[in-house]
Amino acid sequence: MVSKSFGRIKNYSAQSNKAMIMNEEKLVQLQQFAKRVRNHIVPMASDGGCFLGASLSAVDLLTYLYVDHLNLHKGNLKDENRDYLFLSKGHDVPALYGIFAELGWIEADRLKNHLSTEDHIYWHPNRNIPGVEFHSGSLGQLPSVSIGVAMDIIIRGGENRVYCVMGDGELNEGSCWEAFLVANAYKLDNLTFIIDRNNFQANMATEDLIPLESLVEKFESFGMMTQRIDGHDFNALEKAFSNIKGQAGPQVIICDTVRGKGLPSIEARADRWFCNFSQPEIQELLVELNEGFGANLVAETLVVR
Repeated sequence: MVSKSFGRIKNYSAQSNKAMIMNEEKLVQLQQFAKRVRNHIVPMASDGGCFLGASLSAVDLLTYLYVDHLNLHKGNLKDENRDYLFLSKGHDVPALYGIFAELGWIEADRLKNHLSTEDHIYWHPNRNIPGVEFHSGSLGQLPSVSIGVAMDIIIRGGENRVYCVMGDGELNEGSCWEAFLVANAYKLDNLTFIIDRNNFQANMATEDLIPLESLVEKFESFGMMTQRIDGHDFNALEKAFSNIKGQAGPQVIICDTVRGKGLPSIEARADRWFCNFSQPEIQELLVELNEGFGANLVAETLVVR
């Protein structure tokens, strides 16, 4: 059994609270990368569909992590000293597919195989895809997996970090809060939980189903250093992830996001969570994404309650 005293004790210099503004070139590069990722995602919302709204809400925070923050690249995907990112809200995997295609980890043409029985590109992550760390989709499971990996790193004396991206609706799972208790008990300073707070759970607002707020106070009461930011603001993301360094235990970053971000015709709509559009509608959505013209959508919505 691992002793609760195994956590590391380090001396860190105080972290600056000054606003961090990235240079314009870097900001534009991140914005353009995120736009290209969204262009990869939208076509997957046809011929069987995908969880489009939640995938789009997570694009910017995942873009920042993979492009600018993680010690993770095509050459170290199997290196035990890499950083680990676990996508606990596995239905957002189209965002990962788009990012992996842009990074060159998979061929962009492979995304055309979405939902094909000839490939592993489907509704939830599969470890046969380079860069996917763990199968997910059953919500509330990967916080515990992340804890196990974070513990292993500390026991081995490693300096790499673990990130667990979660949905806000996922926080209804009791297993999440059990994991948060354990993460704090073992003072896992190399573990960061990231909440994609798009305010929806399937086709209902979270606060109309099982109210979650106030999340900052909840996480702080579980002993975790907690920040709340605009999850589409790359400057805010850079500052927040800079602030996690040197903390004495696990951290939480709540990213306020917009479901369907980038497509005004479906943004913040409860009924456009799982989308299965016709090819003409997909083309209209791509025009909306890139040129700003509104799409005329007639595809049925999916209601589960």
